[in-house]
Amino acid sequence: MREAVRQCATDDALVLDAGFGVALLQAEGATRYVVRRARNATFRRATPPPYGGRGRPPTRGEVVRPLPRTYRGRPIPATPPDRRETWAEGDALLRAEVWAGLVLPEAEANAPTFTVVALYDPRHREPLLLASPLPVSAQVLRALDRDRWPVEQLPLAAKQMLGAARHFVHAPETCQRLPELALLAGSVLSYAAATAPAIPTGFWDRCPKATPGRLRRLLARTAFPHHFPLPARLREKAAVTSHLRTGWWGQRRRTTADLPPAPTAAPAADLAAAA
Repeated sequence: MREAVRQCATDDALVLDAGFGVALLQAEGATRYVVRRARNATFRRATPPPYGGRGRPPTRGEVVRPLPRTYRGRPIPATPPDRRETWAEGDALLRAEVWAGLVLPEAEANAPTFTVVALYDPRHREPLLLASPLPVSAQVLRALDRDRWPVEQLPLAAKQMLGAARHFVHAPETCQRLPELALLAGSVLSYAAATAPAIPTGFWDRCPKATPGRLRRLLARTAFPHHFPLPARLREKAAVTSHLRTGWWGQRRRTTADLPPAPTAAPAADLAAAA
């Protein structure tokens, strides 16, 4: 995160998934970002409410809950938004609820503020919750969030379609080499699928799309690479591995039972004889 903030230009904005919190972004000095938040996330107003005349004066703002939730069977309503925005996208009418001037629930005084937007799309069952300090409309924030999805294509094709998620390495060099080869293979598979005609999965697939998954299924039914004339330097290693344990039991970890016994102290008589 620190390196991403350092390399971010003046006209760039970090677009992040829900795995990166607003607190981490603020701690690393990020000022231009769009991050997804959980549906049950809560925030606070940056300005405390006015003093009511009794008790201790408030030091924190009111709690803002963008989306309703249920706690122990009791429904908790959402906080009314500051404003609402609507726009058309194709045949769908999108709606957004905006809360401005918010801080984290545990933020101290003079903490940096941001805006929270709840996006409602009739084509999706769950709303999308975004947080950003950028002074832009909700439509622009949604467009920025959608720009993140093409980045996920290559890891998706490499990990899920090609099975790189099921490979584990431990050496430092192979830990660097495996992701590089996986991303390269995923990019080649995605490009080949996008430029080739769409391949249906079966007779039921009447409107196929040019996806890497359909191309992978077609390649899995071919004879390659078993009947392909490969160079002599590329050959399968004839190693016998049927006797090795697999899974967790196959890890090379030394337990206390595998360690050699500790040496015991020699009797005093043996020490005197040796002297």
